[in-house]
Amino acid sequence: MTEKKQREQLTDRLFAHEQPHTDFRFDASVARVFPDMIRRSVPGYTTIIPMIEVITDQYVQPGSNCYDLGCSLGASTLAMRHGIRYDDVTLTGIDNSADMLERCEHYVALDDHPLPVTLRCEDILDSRFSNASVTTLNFTLQFVAPERREELLTRIASATRPGGVLILSEKIRFESALEQDTQTRLHHEFKRANGYSDLEISQKRAAIERVLIPETLQQHRERLIHSGFDQVILWYQCFNFVSLLAIKSAGSQA
Repeated sequence: MTEKKQREQLTDRLFAHEQPHTDFRFDASVARVFPDMIRRSVPGYTTIIPMIEVITDQYVQPGSNCYDLGCSLGASTLAMRHGIRYDDVTLTGIDNSADMLERCEHYVALDDHPLPVTLRCEDILDSRFSNASVTTLNFTLQFVAPERREELLTRIASATRPGGVLILSEKIRFESALEQDTQTRLHHEFKRANGYSDLEISQKRAAIERVLIPETLQQHRERLIHSGFDQVILWYQCFNFVSLLAIKSAGSQA
């Protein structure tokens, strides 16, 4: 197979032709083109991933556990891996899509780093966490049913060591209709600039709107505090995509 043909196969064209409406799923077809899809769909993704390494380096604690929840193909898992400077830290990536994890295993194997990575195929709502210093939810919580989100965050906070953190990246919505419309328009222009057609944008939006449920920044802040974190910092925003750092203070009880 030629290099050009390989690139074409890895290019996201899943919504390029009219098709019956179905809800978005992280299946084999999405896993195959996911790096291209997320790079062209999520503004700032290529900034957030290396910064996860920087944040992990700052907050990882010796003898602790680190988790990437909803790890997909492992981009944030590998960023965390390179930010961990202690050899007695365990790193676990969890995702409920076997198709995504199959490709994740490949990327982990190709990565030249000695720290072992454990991958688990399970629903993060059923996962057990303990002794955590750094946990990442990188565009994952938005796919969890809203009524289950606080439960998940409370278990993460309870498992987090004093001084530990949660990195939470999300697509958000806005209280102001004008701001919502403006940010949505700019996001769609970002997609068009990356080669997506109006048909692709429309069909992807229809497929994902019942699966990805965004909330306001204020809702995220309040829930994180209520769940047991002591400080919430907005460290990144581009249009309607943000990343938050939720910190458990050194005086908190794990």
